[in-house]
Amino acid sequence: MLTNVTLNINGKTYHIDVEPYWTLLGVIRNILGMTGTKIGCERGDCGVCTVLVDKKPVRSCLMLAAQAHGKKILTIEGLTRDGSLHPIQRAFIEHGAVQCGFCSPALILSTKALLDSNPNPTEEQVRKALNGILCRCTGYVKPVKAVLAIHRKTSPNKANKRRALIN
Repeated sequence: MLTNVTLNINGKTYHIDVEPYWTLLGVIRNILGMTGTKIGCERGDCGVCTVLVDKKPVRSCLMLAAQAHGKKILTIEGLTRDGSLHPIQRAFIEHGAVQCGFCSPALILSTKALLDSNPNPTEEQVRKALNGILCRCTGYVKPVKAVLAIHRKTSPNKANKRRALIN
């Protein structure tokens, strides 16, 4: 039995009829064609399907599409503005934190959630925020350095400007 849900994804509203068992991951990729959100284990173990739901990292393979009704969802496709990469995406590229690209969207979105709530994280806080997203290429050193470099690019008295930049 189909249920109509309203999803706000990357600032655009979608009214979609979904089966009760459809996941948010399936709707994002298969119905809406946004392939930046990756399919991994489909059990919530690898974290590569992470998107932001109401600004919090969520494994989209574990969330039913109907559970996302009325919520604001951000995928990697929603980070670019006017064709320009988001500062977090640029930092990942500059620090070689993007290799095969499979886990990168999840790492970048998790970084955004962290920086939105804590614009000056410690290395330990960065590692905790990225924990649970499996990456076989980078070994996590480069993604952590990329996140910490975002902070170093601005002085502490420019925290408000920085917050505006990453949002």
